[in-house]
Amino acid sequence: MSVRSGQGRAVALLRVTTTTTASRARGLHRFLSSASACLLFEPPRAGPGRKSAKTEIAGRGELPRGSQSFGRLSMGILFTRIWRLFNHQEHKVIIVGLDNAGKTTILYQFSMNEVVHTSPTIGSNVEEIVVNNTRFLMWDIGGQESLRSSWNTYYTNTEFVIVVVDSTDRERISVTKEELYKMLAHEDLRKAGLLIFANKQDVKNCMTVAEISQFLKLTSIKDHQWHIQACCALTGEGLCQGLEWMMSRLKIR
Repeated sequence: MSVRSGQGRAVALLRVTTTTTASRARGLHRFLSSASACLLFEPPRAGPGRKSAKTEIAGRGELPRGSQSFGRLSMGILFTRIWRLFNHQEHKVIIVGLDNAGKTTILYQFSMNEVVHTSPTIGSNVEEIVVNNTRFLMWDIGGQESLRSSWNTYYTNTEFVIVVVDSTDRERISVTKEELYKMLAHEDLRKAGLLIFANKQDVKNCMTVAEISQFLKLTSIKDHQWHIQACCALTGEGLCQGLEWMMSRLKIR
């Protein structure tokens, strides 16, 4: 079950993948091979303590003999494909919420499609998530009380805020509300969309989506697009629907 602002529409299952430099290089190799080209590809410079290396990517074969226009067309197609591979816009997303809400579990469900063992996040985790050729750079930020004052250091250029709520934690829902409205009042988030994951819906006697929406007074939010989605981080149920909502917001901008 989900409650959302705006018109409802069918939700399709999305394919979510992560992207690495190595996978991009493999994709580039396929493009170059198809155009029978040969060049030297240099990955981004490695950070301190890591080796930097050049990878030679060679195409084999022979272009058919013909007019020069064929060669220009082939190279045009080649560089168009390369540009598309490396120049997708990234959309910054921050994942926040109180400690033990399930933020890190959700991040790695997105990136690995599996449950990983997690410990309380000190600082942040970051992953690049690709959904139907749309790239999201997702920052999972620690939710302990001592860390919440540093959340605002991540706000710059944020397009979406994901707030993860522990649906079993009735005692601290008022704290979640306080932190939520403190964030929404920040200048750097004035244009950010808001996605709320009501996590742990598989637990008996948890708060429903309607209850959480009422506790947080979501209908009073007029200056941000928002959506609340029931989910279970352990199984992944409901997560794709949340991503679908973010994708729909990007399409109407």
